Amino acid sequence: MVGTHQSLCLANMRTTLSQSSRSHERPKEGSTTKSSLQTNQNEEVLEKTQADIEEGKANGIAAEGEDQKAEKTGHRTRPELLREMLALVASWFPDRKFLLLVDSLYSGESVLRYLPEKMDLIGPVHPKAALYAPAPKPAKRGRGGPRKKGQRLSIRDAWAADRTAWEELRFDQYGLHATLEVKTRTGLYYKAGKDRLLRFVLSRDTSGDRPTHLYYCTNLEWEAKEILSYFSHRWSSEVLHFDAKQYLGLEDPANRKPLAVERTAPMALFLYSLTVVWYAKHGHRHLKFPNRTWYTRKKEPSFADMLTTLRRVTWEDEFSRVPRKSTLWKKKLTLLTYLATLAG
Repeated sequence: MVGTHQSLCLANMRTTLSQSSRSHERPKEGSTTKSSLQTNQNEEVLEKTQADIEEGKANGIAAEGEDQKAEKTGHRTRPELLREMLALVASWFPDRKFLLLVDSLYSGESVLRYLPEKMDLIGPVHPKAALYAPAPKPAKRGRGGPRKKGQRLSIRDAWAADRTAWEELRFDQYGLHATLEVKTRTGLYYKAGKDRLLRFVLSRDTSGDRPTHLYYCTNLEWEAKEILSYFSHRWSSEVLHFDAKQYLGLEDPANRKPLAVERTAPMALFLYSLTVVWYAKHGHRHLKFPNRTWYTRKKEPSFADMLTTLRRVTWEDEFSRVPRKSTLWKKKLTLLTYLATLAG
């Protein structure tokens, strides 16, 4: 907007000045006063234009170049789209609090720095991210402004190797069955969140099955066990997308039109929900685990088991109308039902 405003004002000035110069080249009787007024108007336009430019810069309008570029090209990154979605959800429910669990793609400045007021965020930190202690209290005397950040903190591996004590925590929940050792501290992830205080949690698996991770949380009141327990809830989302892609063809269609994209993904996720609801209400009575000698202790069904049960019950209902004349015919129908169930 600033650039457009500047261009229009400068174009108007050029036109006015050229007209003024032509009037001076061919003076007419009684035109001296008119030329003086025109010159004064030109000076006023120039001063006003420069004042508008300075005001625009002061209000941060000049910093909108990136947003203007996005509007022109129509392209926005996934973190920018998430940021828009969060602002929309926050406007729908102004009195509710939300907890956002993200992976490394969405834990940077594009989301953290613009997080709505009533939203907390838990996300991973890069192993070599520059973390800082909180800014010290400003001195009574001294030159320059107050410090924005404190001393540089150690990176993930250095923090794990130092002599600070570990705390052992046990977890037994969906997505997290492990005994972890943790360290916590409060500081700044300055590049992503500026001067916003964050709670950092360093975790390592005592058995060595999981790699060492570093997380941050915007809620300073939560303890390490709460933060890791909340973050493990992401596992259900990971399983959801895996199953929808693997069994319901979520990513199979090569859609190129916006309307097709808006239909395909919601339909796959809608079928996922219908399958789970059907199994919870009716399908659990028809569950039959596959006979696998290497997996005899299975007790809880996966989504694949729920979908297989739904297919089998559907085919059994279809074949129930076919008359079964002999035991051999019955066995063939049973085999056909089983094969149709597997042909997802």
